[in-house]
Amino acid sequence: MNPQDVVAMVDHTLLAPEATRDDVLALLDDAEALGTFSVCVSPSQIPLPRETTVKVAAVCGFPSGAHSATVKAAEAKELAEAGVDEIDMVINVGKAKEGDFDYIQHEIQAVRDAAPNVLLKVIIESAALTDDEIVAACRASVAAKADYVKTSTGYHKAGGASVAAVKLMRETVGPEVGVKASGGIRDGKFATELIEAGASRLGLSGTQKVLDTL
Repeated sequence: MNPQDVVAMVDHTLLAPEATRDDVLALLDDAEALGTFSVCVSPSQIPLPRETTVKVAAVCGFPSGAHSATVKAAEAKELAEAGVDEIDMVINVGKAKEGDFDYIQHEIQAVRDAAPNVLLKVIIESAALTDDEIVAACRASVAAKADYVKTSTGYHKAGGASVAAVKLMRETVGPEVGVKASGGIRDGKFATELIEAGASRLGLSGTQKVLDTL
């Protein structure tokens, strides 16, 4: 694929707990030089240390998703008021494994209502779910008016993105909702496979390496 087309789909990501202000400044420099769509950072890094020409995303309920819906909504509201363009929220994976997708829809809706004007991506941790659970989580996301479904935090022991999960997520949400692949994407070949399977956004921490291997 054309590297310019791929980089325009990238959320250039820095979510390491030990990330410093200088690390975030370097992230912004890299994102702007490469031409990524956005940067994605932890809530404590918002507001960013300087203005940027790329979109700004922050995570919510990260990385476990085990926070209450009230806490996730409060975090989302604070981020929205701070001016982020996008929020990547983690669902309660335990509730998904229990089959309680009414709760999943409820918590997504709580975040949606708290940040109505911010693009919302829902991280479902697809590697930890069965196919039926992936479908149900995607349907709950669509019902709660999420803009994207997203494979992974990149922190779960079950793993990150897979071609099969992205394909199933795209088939479930249809063409109107975005699919973001993230977690374990380290080369251009895998990135291309994920895009061909239906990903419309990529979460990358090693963006340059992916572009160099396309």
